[in-house]
Parts: sequence; C-alpha cells; structure tokens
Amino acid sequence: MIHTPRYEVAVIGAGPGGIAAGAKLRMAGIDDFVILERADDVGGSWHENNYPGLGVDVPAFAYQYSFARNTHWSRVFPLGGEVEQYHIDIARRFDLYPRIRFGTEVVREQWDDGDSDWKLHIADGSVVTARFLISAVGAFVRPKQDDGIPGRQSFGGKVQRPTSWDHGFDMTGKRVGIIGTGASAVQIIPSIAPDVEHLTVFQRTPVWSLPKPDFALPRAAQLLLSVPGVQTGLHASLLVPLDLMLRGLARGSSHTVHPLMARFDRAAISAYRRYVNLVVKDRATGERLTPDFGPAAKRPTFSNSYLQAFNRDNVSLETAGIDRITATGVETRDGVGHRLDVLVLATGYEVFSDPETYRPGTVLGRKGFDLAKFYAEQGLQAYESVSVHGLPNRWTLCGPYSWTGSGWHAFVEMTSDHAVRAIAEARRRGAVSCEIRKEAADAYHRAVYARGESLRYYLNELNGHVRTYYRNSQGDTTYIRPSGFFEAQRANRTYPLDDYLFETSVENGIPA
Repeated sequence: MIHTPRYEVAVIGAGPGGIAAGAKLRMAGIDDFVILERADDVGGSWHENNYPGLGVDVPAFAYQYSFARNTHWSRVFPLGGEVEQYHIDIARRFDLYPRIRFGTEVVREQWDDGDSDWKLHIADGSVVTARFLISAVGAFVRPKQDDGIPGRQSFGGKVQRPTSWDHGFDMTGKRVGIIGTGASAVQIIPSIAPDVEHLTVFQRTPVWSLPKPDFALPRAAQLLLSVPGVQTGLHASLLVPLDLMLRGLARGSSHTVHPLMARFDRAAISAYRRYVNLVVKDRATGERLTPDFGPAAKRPTFSNSYLQAFNRDNVSLETAGIDRITATGVETRDGVGHRLDVLVLATGYEVFSDPETYRPGTVLGRKGFDLAKFYAEQGLQAYESVSVHGLPNRWTLCGPYSWTGSGWHAFVEMTSDHAVRAIAEARRRGAVSCEIRKEAADAYHRAVYARGESLRYYLNELNGHVRTYYRNSQGDTTYIRPSGFFEAQRANRTYPLDDYLFETSVENGIPA
C-alpha cells in the first residue's frame, strides 16, 4: 500500500523562485501544494532587506516574470518597496497566500524510501510530508554570521545590518562605519552620508560602480510598456548580447578567448580609472576606489551617487584593513582606532554556489545520500542546474551553474518549468518516484564543466587575486551557467523525459 503524504508538492521559500513555482504549478493544474516560508510575507530578499537606498540594479523590464509583466513601474530601476509590492501582487493574483505557511523554517529535508515521499522537518519540531519537493531557497541563502573579524560581538554602539535595518534609530550626527563595499553598501553609503556626522567606509576590495541610466517613467512611457511585445523586446535587447558573450566563452577556442579576455580587462580597467578620476575629486581616493581586476570578476554595481559620496567632507575611505572590532569602534592594521557610534555590517551572504553553504545532514536522499557530503567530495553539480541523482522527486530552482546573465525571474521561471514538467509527467504515468538517471546527470556535468574552461581561466588565473562569489572555494565557477540564456531556457523546457527514471511501484521499483 502506497503512503499518501499530506501534500502532493511542497515548495521551500516564497521569494521570486517560490512565487514562480507556485504560479507554474497552478497553471499546470496542480493545486495540492504548500509553500513553506520562514519569513512573515513573500518576496524573499525583497522582504528581508529594507536598508536605505534599496533598489534593483537591472531595468524593471528585465526584473519580472514573463507571465506577469508590470506596466506601471514608476522608474527604470525601481526601489525596493515597489519590487516587494510586485511580488505581493503576483502572489495574490495566483491565489498563493492560502497555500503559504509563514514562519515555517525547514531545517532538514529527508527522503523516505519506504513511503516514497519527503519528510520536511520544521524548526518547531513538526514534520510536513510531500510527494514532490521544489527548493526555491534562492541564490543568497543566509547572511554571513561569521565575517572573520575578531571582536565583532564586543562593539558597544548600534549595529545595523541590511537584513534587519532599524529605521527607528536616528543616525543624524552620529559617527558611522560601514564594513563592505558590495551591492548593498553601494546603495547604503550615499543614502546615509548626508545625515551622519562622519562616515568611514572600510574597504577590502574596490567595486566596479558604473553609471545608472535611471529616471522616472512618465505616463506615456508606461503606456508604451503596456503595448504587447514592447517589454519582451526590451528584455531581449539585453539578453541577446549576454547570450552571445556566454556562448562565445563556452564554445570559443582558448587560444582566441583567453587573450581577448586579458585585453578586454586591461582596456576596461584603464577606462574605468579615467571615469573615476573625473568623478572623484581626490586623486588618491580615486586610485583606491579603482579595481585592479576585470569588470566580470565580481558583481558590478550601478549607481549615480556612490563614487560621488567620497567627494563629501564627512566621508572617508579606509583601506588599511581591519585588525579587530572593539567596544568603541574599529581598529585597523596600521594601529589606528576609529571611534564609532554606529557600525553597519554589509558583509554579504552565504551563496548557493559554495559547498560550505550546504550543511551535512540537512538534505538526505535515497539510501542516506547526503547532498552536503556529495558537493564537498564531488563538487557542485546538478542536471540542468535543477536535479541531483540520489534525490528523487526533488528539484532546486537556483542550483549549480544556473545564472545565465538574466534577471532572477527569468531563470527561476525556466527551472520552475523543468520541475513542473517532471512532476506533471510523473502524475501522468502514475509514478510515485521520479529521479534523474545517474548517467544523464554525469553526462550533463561533464559537458557543462568542459564549457566552463574559459570562465575558470578568467576567474582563477586572470583574476585569481580577487575574492568573488563567482568562484567558489573549490575553484569552480558554479555560479554561472556557461551557455546562453535561450539555450538554457530551451533545455529546461524540452529535456528528454527518458533522462528521468519514473517508478510506479514502491515495493519493486517497476519503471513507468
């Protein structure tokens, strides 16, 4: 007798991926599902982050679902509140709220060979059972708890973090220090600089910060965006050049591609240095703000106010390196103590592409298969970035080699399509188990790894001196899919169903 789980499908996470999965399930006529979300509303990072200046760094027409385009964006690059509301609106449109359990953190995913279902262990001790499982956790899994700086707990002043910003705390007239110059810091720094007495920016690595072609969209532009095909065309205008670049890297000869990469980086760094010198008044500060690595080695940022903030008399750049955090501030390696009232920790996230992000014992598959152990020993890999042999009935929307240069919504749509197609086929066949075949998974990984040779050269050799989450601790480039967006989209919608093994009987494993 086959055990019947509580839900047919469980989705972990109600961010952009979870909303896409829920919408795609409903569109496929699959309504028996639950979305488990640790926060108290939808949106993922757009709900958790609420820091000053929060906004997208890609145009709005490229940061939305193709099945739910918004024609009323107020700006080319919307601010955080508007993006969060967009996700709320889409969740309501597809009636997802009744299917979401908020305040529900999944601490262990365990496949039950006997019942052929997933047991999802919740932080409160309860267990949710589901036949099929979609992990929509996202790219930035959790804020880093250990930034490697001694004395972090000793600071006696106010600590602010991007994911838990206290807007009720008035920083007017305060001495503020911010650790980090990543995407969050680039938005926070110019937003708070006008109000504080002094802002010290502690920089380990300079960031590429390019001009942002942002402006308010008048009513006429919004009407234009409502014309069928306009937003699709605008999105394609961004995707096509990125598609061609990634295809070129994946298929081009190393004898041709590698020298081109080196020349491109040299020219880009030189041009950016000239740009910084035009924007930043102090030449020495400008030099310290100029990266010595290529623009694709770390996530570039876009801002019309970040570099300009360093022209303010109350903003200083500190690059000596942090020795430790003290009760009164930060002490740098040159022995200087920086007295602070407020410390902003913009130190980043644990990312999906690092093996350390996956904790042993948290994702357990068939016959004791441990995803964390597999990734640590064999490297991050997944069939079409979505499915791992040993984890039946489970798909992840943001897996190894998944990002294709598009906005997040575009690629979680394609991976949702992959998962929902497999689930629908299992239902059609009456199968209780659907698992990617090992030979199909291995063949896919060999192909995608071979295509990533030029990316590994770019990140490990040409720019090996810079810390970046595009290169993981194993020296692999599992953040980026070395193929074009359109190829990835097609593959996730049309993969051979025979690459999966469908079992209709739990007892004897008869394939469908």
